[in-house]
Amino acid sequence: MTTADIIIDKLPVDLGDGLILRRSTVQDAGVLADFNARIQSDKGLDTPDERVWAWTYDLCANPHPTFNPSDFTIIEEAATGKIVSSMNRIPQRWTYAGVPFKVGRPELVGTLPEYRNRGLVRRQFDLIHRWSAKQGDMLQAITGIPYYYRLFGYEMALNLGGGHAGFPTYIPRLKQGEAEPYHIRPATEADIPFIHKLYLMGCHRSLVACEWDEVLWRYELMGKSKKNVNRVEVRVIEALDGKLCGFFAHNGFAWGDMMVIKLYEIIPDLPWLEVTPVVIRYLETTYEQLQPEHGEKKPFGAFGFWFGEDHPVYHIMPDRMPRVQKPYAWYLRLPDVPGFLQLVTPVLEKRLAESPLAGYSGEVKITFYRDGVRLVFNKGSLETVEGWKPTPVSHTGNAAFPPHTFLQLLFGYRSLEMLKANFADCWTDREETHVLLNALFPRLPSDVWPIS
Repeated sequence: MTTADIIIDKLPVDLGDGLILRRSTVQDAGVLADFNARIQSDKGLDTPDERVWAWTYDLCANPHPTFNPSDFTIIEEAATGKIVSSMNRIPQRWTYAGVPFKVGRPELVGTLPEYRNRGLVRRQFDLIHRWSAKQGDMLQAITGIPYYYRLFGYEMALNLGGGHAGFPTYIPRLKQGEAEPYHIRPATEADIPFIHKLYLMGCHRSLVACEWDEVLWRYELMGKSKKNVNRVEVRVIEALDGKLCGFFAHNGFAWGDMMVIKLYEIIPDLPWLEVTPVVIRYLETTYEQLQPEHGEKKPFGAFGFWFGEDHPVYHIMPDRMPRVQKPYAWYLRLPDVPGFLQLVTPVLEKRLAESPLAGYSGEVKITFYRDGVRLVFNKGSLETVEGWKPTPVSHTGNAAFPPHTFLQLLFGYRSLEMLKANFADCWTDREETHVLLNALFPRLPSDVWPIS
């Protein structure tokens, strides 16, 4: 039986070769956590990762704002019930320049070594993609090892991680007898409205962002297990008079000898340069208080701010953070490019209106070689967005992008000039087309804080 023959709501099914494909249940939480802790361990199958174990168990056994215990796929041996392959989909909503859309996030993809290269992951991806479409997801987004997810229709097209770091000698020190000008404490449930408001303000700096609500923040603070690999310690910054001034988040464990901030926002009109030294000193103190997890603890080696390509903190003390880690990338899958462009039409029209081509009228056909999209503008309004079939396959249209690479332009990951330099088969037919695409799809930074 092929995956296309499987009815989404009619699982389990017999895949043949003694294997069953089914959805997970709460009762699978322990064995599924054991499976993922081994498969996802950086140290090999014989050294389970307890943080991955906790993440899996939380998803499958504990209440989650968007994820259900049945949202894993499981392939198991029919005779023994042994899990041989699994993955999941974590529902969420992201925004593109403020326009919301639904996303399915496949994660925890893994197969036992003796069952690899048998198409088991592909069968699960086919099913996950169909689930995703049924739930109205416009995009799938996954993090993972280089190249692999290209095999399933994904393109690396959005910044993931990366940041700036400094070393102990660069930490701004208090003068003798000087007290900290701000107080840092653990966030509580009462802080959630304040945290949520600042988070939303920070999302405006990111072309693509993930929508959070107070329910999700409550889960982050109180719902995840202590060992969950994705759990963060959320801290609130207070003035000495008790006024709430900002918040930040960091892992509850060190990255080797480094402590990293992964979210950081402060109230408007408060100088970043005034608050950030306090946060840096907090990181050093917190590292010294951590208990070593494996072996002897190393001396504190570095502090970092991990916000992708851009953040205000990078600009206030660049000399104190000389180490720059370039971002990795999210894999994205966008099965309906015309549909997504229709969704974000107001964004595209606004960009056009603010460009030298304001009031533009004309047609542009973009080929992806096997298919394409046709856009028609009338006095600055995008009146038509539709799928288009290029004929002959290789040379028609006004602009060309090899399959899936258009996503790099659409999501601000690479500029048109960068794509032309990297791909000889990426081109525009004339200067007008080049200028139009630059106006519609500028290169812009993104830093997505996903739901996990």
